[in-house]
Amino acid sequence: MPITLDDKLVVAISSRALFDFEEENRVFERGNDRAYVELQRQRLDIPAAPGVAFSLVRKLLAFNVPEQQRVEVVLLSRNDPVSGMRVFRSCAAHGLPSVQRGVFTQGRDPFRYLRPLGAHLFLSANQNDVRQALMLGFPAARVLTESVQASYNHPDEVRIAFDGDAVLFSDEAERIYQAEGLAAFQQHESANAAQPLPGGPFKPLLAALHRLQQDASQVGMRIRTALVTARSAPAHERAIQTLMSWNIAVDEAMFLGGLDKGGFLREFEPDFFFDDQTGHVTAAALHVPAGHVDSGIANLEATR
Repeated sequence: MPITLDDKLVVAISSRALFDFEEENRVFERGNDRAYVELQRQRLDIPAAPGVAFSLVRKLLAFNVPEQQRVEVVLLSRNDPVSGMRVFRSCAAHGLPSVQRGVFTQGRDPFRYLRPLGAHLFLSANQNDVRQALMLGFPAARVLTESVQASYNHPDEVRIAFDGDAVLFSDEAERIYQAEGLAAFQQHESANAAQPLPGGPFKPLLAALHRLQQDASQVGMRIRTALVTARSAPAHERAIQTLMSWNIAVDEAMFLGGLDKGGFLREFEPDFFFDDQTGHVTAAALHVPAGHVDSGIANLEATR
């Protein structure tokens, strides 16, 4: 039978999201492709330092055991094959030998390969690639490469924090807030508290994480999730009712009513945080690894 990834949680990730290639990238951005490739060639035997999403990837791969491989991480990168060789060598040097698959497109769009991979998550430092992946229906986020590294305090837990509207949920309610203000938003959500929100771009990832946790309960690793949202009572109820209707629970829920999320995320110590608002993501990156989900009405307004 042909090999398939259908039974695995599949994470597609770019080189810059997994490793710190910022120095090399500055050479590339100066428009000197040949100098970039030559620099990577010179550094083939020098492992790149861990990047923003390294902790998330390392912990997810810890769910794999010899009897069953539950997580597949695939390198999906605009890099050239020579640079790809350095990425694979860096994976081996940092104890990620199970990262064995990769697609390197030498500057061409890589996101089209998400479909044959069946990816549950795409992490990249390239905003356009992330936007295109979201348009194709894949959970995707632009990694803020300036984010701080994840904490080492929870080696046996994958900790992931999600914003609600336009991330886990659709932007239905956010559109009302943007158009009519907070009072109208609160009134609408109270009136529709029993009506589940449609799923947002990251609902499939939350569902896949839920399945992984149930399937791997004896591995010694666990997943801890948090909903970190600007919602507050009474709008909190619809968010909870929506999760209940999906039969998916989060471990923590923070209804902050507009309070800055950064301090709360610092205490939760996630391996990654996903939010659609650039201001929230930028502030969060001062405390935790963070990614921007280019989805929903707030991002449509920002691009006009």
